[in-house]
Amino acid sequence: MKKAEKIVVIVQARIGSSRLPNKTMLSLHGYPVIEWVFRRINKAEFPDCLVFAIPDTSPNDLLADFLKSLSANVYRGNELDLLDRFYHSAKKWQATQIVRVTADCPFVSGSEIDHLIEFFQANECDYAYNHIPVNNRYPDGIGAEIMSFEVLERLYNEAVEPYDREHVSTYIMSHPELFEMGTFDPKDPRIHFPSIRVDLDTPEDYEKLLSMKVNIDMEAYEIVRSAQALEKNRGAEKL
Repeated sequence: MKKAEKIVVIVQARIGSSRLPNKTMLSLHGYPVIEWVFRRINKAEFPDCLVFAIPDTSPNDLLADFLKSLSANVYRGNELDLLDRFYHSAKKWQATQIVRVTADCPFVSGSEIDHLIEFFQANECDYAYNHIPVNNRYPDGIGAEIMSFEVLERLYNEAVEPYDREHVSTYIMSHPELFEMGTFDPKDPRIHFPSIRVDLDTPEDYEKLLSMKVNIDMEAYEIVRSAQALEKNRGAEKL
């Protein structure tokens, strides 16, 4: 792939979470959740840079310090206005294309980020995604979203509702007439399982991820296989 663009992965992360407090720093099979995200994204080939966009509030100092201990790039900004945080992160690192990842996806896959970038650069669209199983056969939690800096700047200027400022891409989803959106099925048929969900949002999710037999270097299909095995075992226990 010719890399004429500057592709920056921006991860939104924070300490606070009403449903699962401190989830970015929870231990998951030997590493904090945020380190899973950091190490797995760094397996992607095509991005030029990885940045963590976190709040500038004092409770997030712990998260910032840990990320800096990993030699990660950190941008600190408005806690509630995530769109502002993303925009200024992208601007500071001179991104022309932005890959968005949320820190509640410890099993995000470098290969699927690369496939997303390939798709976006080969197709005429404003925004593309493979992080959720909507109009595709992806599991929930191993992919990402991508848009150009021009689209992000448009969101920054046009999206005024608090919900859209807090969630970055919801303005695109709620205005399909304004944006060309794209998605695709996984290249690997072994991950064609849209019923699988491996993101981290609640204590129940955390218990599930802890119960999976996984390690930080697993490929996407291995993560999916482990999730399937867990569901099968739990189903057998109910019989």
